[in-house]
Amino acid sequence: MEMEDQIYAMRGNICFSRDKNHLEVVDKGYVVCDKGKSAGVFSQLPNCYLNIPCRDYSEALIIPGLIDLHVHAPQFAFRGLGMDLELLEWLNINAFPEEARFEDLEYAKKSYAIFTEALKKSATTRASVFATLHVEATQILMDLIEASGITALVGKVNMDRNSPDYLCEKSSVQSAADTRRWIKNTSEKYKNVKHILTPRFIPSCTDELMRELSLIQKEFNLPLQSHLSENLKEIAFVKELCPDIKFYGKAYENAGLFGGECRTIMAHCVYSTDEEIDLMKEKGVFVAHCPGSNINLASGIAPIRTYLDRDLFVGLGSDIAGGFSESIFRAMSDAIQVSKLYWRYIDPAVKPLTVDEAFYLGTKGGGAFFGKVGSFEAGYEFDAVVLDDRNLPHPQELNTKQRLERLIYISDGSNIISKYVSGNKVF
Repeated sequence: MEMEDQIYAMRGNICFSRDKNHLEVVDKGYVVCDKGKSAGVFSQLPNCYLNIPCRDYSEALIIPGLIDLHVHAPQFAFRGLGMDLELLEWLNINAFPEEARFEDLEYAKKSYAIFTEALKKSATTRASVFATLHVEATQILMDLIEASGITALVGKVNMDRNSPDYLCEKSSVQSAADTRRWIKNTSEKYKNVKHILTPRFIPSCTDELMRELSLIQKEFNLPLQSHLSENLKEIAFVKELCPDIKFYGKAYENAGLFGGECRTIMAHCVYSTDEEIDLMKEKGVFVAHCPGSNINLASGIAPIRTYLDRDLFVGLGSDIAGGFSESIFRAMSDAIQVSKLYWRYIDPAVKPLTVDEAFYLGTKGGGAFFGKVGSFEAGYEFDAVVLDDRNLPHPQELNTKQRLERLIYISDGSNIISKYVSGNKVF
């Protein structure tokens, strides 16, 4: 990773979201980085910036870095495989056996190095990442992400029930002890990588474990990530395990792990009830929409238009390996397409997502979980991706917004020519 000048400008065709309805485009404009933060976007450099270094990207597009709110790093090895199953069967046949291999630290190094290199080359600049239940392997993942220049939240997974013997923690007490050990081992080690509590989901976590994690959350003031209302069989299983709760999210809230003072990402939310949606809004829970995974595992279509209209926090996740691509561009296009199916086949009163909205979800929408991230507005972290689409010839001249839309749908990663995180050049 290359350390940049304290203050510099970049010139190109700039696109960024101010809110979910407004995509800003500044052709042949300038975005200024000042000590790792954006100083704003300008058509012409103000006088006070005329003498700063300027990197001219000519006709290329400059966009904020993309945000992956939900990805399973150990599953990267089998992405694109075993997609003929629904969630619970898929976990038992595909995910759990692969994750068990991370007890072998040499295998963990090899697999996580492949994942991290792919993440580095992608347009993703920030991610919320599941590891496995293995402490030492999780530390290897954190080491590799830190070296890559990406900013990430990484979670050691907790699971002490309804899991195979080879991938199940012995007790809630042992799971909590390992989690504390992991946190303390790495608490002062990284600049760009932080901890996030990661109970896999309610079916794999006892009430005792959730209470232990609540104590850890308060002790270390950590955010949390998990899964919610993804699959009908999963939801039925939760009702069996927790017969006294009205809806899935209550199981997290009862443990004090559902928003509020515990910043929370819940992946999927395909079948959230009105009461669950109300609670997510009240508690400020972030929804990680993972349309590719929801298609592949036949889970369904999350009502993202409803969440946006009700002003919930929503971002996008690749959900490797339920999703087969680490590209958040792919997640954007998938989100648009599944929203059209929702409109056509489920509720014609619910409008499909627009390109502007999908771009917002993959940048500023998900970025809000990390703070002022995902935009070039003044004061935001300077995360940027430079895109060169000259390898995509077109018989007519396209405007900048059209070029961005085309890249969202058909970019294969080869268009990414440069990437910055907090003002530092990754490549």
